[in-house]
Amino acid sequence: MPEAKVTYNFKLNEYELADVQQSDLAKLLELCRENMKDPDEHLIERAFKLTFLSHDGITRASGEPYYLHPLAVAEIIAEEIGMDDVSVAAALLHDTVEDTDITLKDIEREFGPVVMQLIDGLTKISGVFKSKNVKQAETFMKLLMYMAEDLRVVLIKFADRLHNMRTIHHLPRKKQLAIATETIELYAPFAHRFGLYKIKSELEDLCFKATDPTGYKFIARKLKEKKESREEFIDIFMEPIREQLERSGFNFEIKGRPKHIYSIYKKMMRQQKPFEEVYDLFAIRIILDEPHTKEDCWRVYSFITDSYTPIPERFRDFISVPKANGYRSLHTTVITNRGRKVEVQIRTRHMDEIAEKGLAAHWKYKEGAEKQGTEAGFDKFVDWVREVLENPRPDAATEFVEDFQLNLYSQEIYVFTPNGELRTLPQGATPIDFAFDIHSEIGERAIAAKINGKMVPLRNKLSSGDQVEIITGKTSNLNPDWINDVVTHKARSRIRQYIRQEERKVSDEGRESWEKKAERYKFELSDQDLAKIANKLEFPSIQAMFFAIGSESYDVNRLVKAVRGFLSKGRIEGEEEEKLQKDDKKGGSYDDRIIGDAQTANKQMLTMDGNLDNIKYSFSKCCNPIPGDDVVGYISRSGGLKIHRTNCNNLKHLIKTEPEYIVDVSWSKKSGNQFIGAIKIIGEDRVGLINDISNMISTSLKTNMKSINVSSDTGAFEGTIILYVDDLKHLEKVIKRVMKIEGIKQAYRYE
Repeated sequence: MPEAKVTYNFKLNEYELADVQQSDLAKLLELCRENMKDPDEHLIERAFKLTFLSHDGITRASGEPYYLHPLAVAEIIAEEIGMDDVSVAAALLHDTVEDTDITLKDIEREFGPVVMQLIDGLTKISGVFKSKNVKQAETFMKLLMYMAEDLRVVLIKFADRLHNMRTIHHLPRKKQLAIATETIELYAPFAHRFGLYKIKSELEDLCFKATDPTGYKFIARKLKEKKESREEFIDIFMEPIREQLERSGFNFEIKGRPKHIYSIYKKMMRQQKPFEEVYDLFAIRIILDEPHTKEDCWRVYSFITDSYTPIPERFRDFISVPKANGYRSLHTTVITNRGRKVEVQIRTRHMDEIAEKGLAAHWKYKEGAEKQGTEAGFDKFVDWVREVLENPRPDAATEFVEDFQLNLYSQEIYVFTPNGELRTLPQGATPIDFAFDIHSEIGERAIAAKINGKMVPLRNKLSSGDQVEIITGKTSNLNPDWINDVVTHKARSRIRQYIRQEERKVSDEGRESWEKKAERYKFELSDQDLAKIANKLEFPSIQAMFFAIGSESYDVNRLVKAVRGFLSKGRIEGEEEEKLQKDDKKGGSYDDRIIGDAQTANKQMLTMDGNLDNIKYSFSKCCNPIPGDDVVGYISRSGGLKIHRTNCNNLKHLIKTEPEYIVDVSWSKKSGNQFIGAIKIIGEDRVGLINDISNMISTSLKTNMKSINVSSDTGAFEGTIILYVDDLKHLEKVIKRVMKIEGIKQAYRYE
């Protein structure tokens, strides 16, 4: 971002906007009037003028004036999240301190201390965004810390990221993938835990669209094709329920909202099913207008079960026991007389707002009269965040985020203390997690547990409804092996701390053994020399070397021998040094040499960055890309270019850890090569089916098969065909023709 070109004189009240900007401001103010009570329009107008003036002459990647970005963020805050006028002003100003000459003192003088504090939080969060994984982790921790102080900081950051994702197509492909990966791994799960369902769903869909545009378009097209039949089915399904609701005097709204695209994709991948076989593509939502209460939700539930048969194991009562983010609703899945499963959600209008806007709605209602159940949920969440932030070690940021993310998306279970107090834990929790949830000291002294009155091992998994009692000893009973049996951050953090303490003791014993030898042989070595020796002996650090000596897995006399060699020759011999010497003779940086090696092959079927024709490359076996797939390249350490599909899970890891080795690649128009493709087929078994499939592919389509593997059971069959194809269109053509063979019920690309 270039520096601002305008020197601002702070005479906001005197500045007159041009017609275009005046129209933009009018639209924003109208949104504020519609979504909040008595907004301070003067505050918002001055914030708008300042962001316009301070960013004057600056454009975004799209070519649009930069001020349109903070304006869009402010509109999201006003309309989609539904915050206050102060949040709108802060959203308008969120980039000013970071990107222009405006200072925090300027903001405080013009807009007051609250707006200044919000901008300060947003600036500090933005300032630590880097592409390295640890930096992302530190950013995530900062998001949590600022959230615990003022929820609005993080909500504005969500709005900022949402608009960036909506306009991500203007960025280079490599940058798109990096931002989408960060968003799906940090922002989307955090939005989920916040209860921001709409934002979480849109972020996931936009990330999916960026990383796998072909898959996104396919599901979007299918949903559009099914829209009419879906609406018709909902009308027929709801007819008997609608009659009962109207007869009983209910004021209600019915929504038949389709599941969002990314959730459908995940289900297709998880179950290895085509789109047509994913039945719960939508949920029917019945929303009761005020003054209806939670008791009325149960009456509506009875209307549904009077008309259709419920599936007991799919019933969820989130009204009596809300989710940790405050979500409240009744969920049931029923089956129609034609055997179709339908999910129905029942909630009041207020519950629906909480479900859609999560803790943003809690914040909105916190000063109002409707505190029962909602403000408690808000406080509970903030307390939970503060708890997981207790004394986080700066060198363990990545561990922290891994633990935190583990809990963000996990399903919840509800267990009880012996006194009947309800505790919410992630699914997979054990009595050890429960003990630490009660108190750290209880966790450390736990020796056994009772679940529903019966003695069980501490490693037993808990289930919803369990009543748990922890039996403790007088002293600490911490066990390093527990690290594999716990899922909560609090438990994992304390056990890791204990493990490190124990390792440090062993390392100190190892160092003491070495120092005795060094004194005996009169060795004089710096820590830098010891680090070189440790590296030569293939230890990751001096600490690791001393730990091995202390635990007696490495003889200290071997270290003595290595030190003697080091002191007599003045250097470390070995492959690593030889490699470094050879590299020095070649000249140039490691990255330059790798890129040079990657450009030594003859011109083939790919171009890199649009201007390099000669590329040495190979196709990654983890995702088997073929022409037509969205792909990028990864410059491997061995010197070659590995081609990955943009939706490849391995690529997501590489984008996080080594973004500098990711390069944009594109397919040439004609390749003349063939690629491995796979098709999954399911259907009814019959005599001659395999022969028909083989003839269709080999004879009619002139396509060579590498293998066909089919298993049959009681008249049904399932199989996989591996074949050689020219490109994605060729594979799709084969799938369409295979679907026409008698007995084939499903055929789709096999991942």
